Amino acid sequence: MRHHPHTARGAHEPPPDVWTGHATNRMQWLLALAGAACLALGIKLAVDSSWTTGLGALLMAVVGCVAVGLLVLFGTLAFVNVAVRVDKESLEVRCGHMGVPRRRIPLSHIVGAEFAPDVCPRQWGGWGYRWRPEKGTAVIVRRGEAVVLNLGDGHKFTVTVDDAESAVQVIKDRLRMRSTGPAAGV
Repeated sequence: MRHHPHTARGAHEPPPDVWTGHATNRMQWLLALAGAACLALGIKLAVDSSWTTGLGALLMAVVGCVAVGLLVLFGTLAFVNVAVRVDKESLEVRCGHMGVPRRRIPLSHIVGAEFAPDVCPRQWGGWGYRWRPEKGTAVIVRRGEAVVLNLGDGHKFTVTVDDAESAVQVIKDRLRMRSTGPAAGV
């Protein structure tokens, strides 16, 4: 059974077998284009080496442009979108089109879940995979709603995802079922 975000569940209806959600940030594509442009400039400089100031300067320019281009390109593409999956065992977060970076958190490590209605990348120092000592770890791909997990080790994990409130409810239902035993899900 797959979760559909706008399907209302009754008070005694069990959570879906699998809940999936995602979030996308189309603005990241602009940064990826800038990275691709730097990469292209580095390649053009390497091929069209009409520099008269010396091989060292040319080599530094090529390596610099290629390195910056690759870092920006892959760094932004990894956080264009995020996919979140909650099943009977865990919550899994996969970033970008390749699903990397990825984080899997067993439900047995989660002690609570909260809905955050308005998470801003600025609160976390920007987009991406973030860590702040006072807030924990986060995957931030856009401004908006998020799931905040309270982990058994005292840390928090936040992920921006569409329909986060529904995800939080599914997680809470699963945690409640785990704490009361298998009979609770019947």
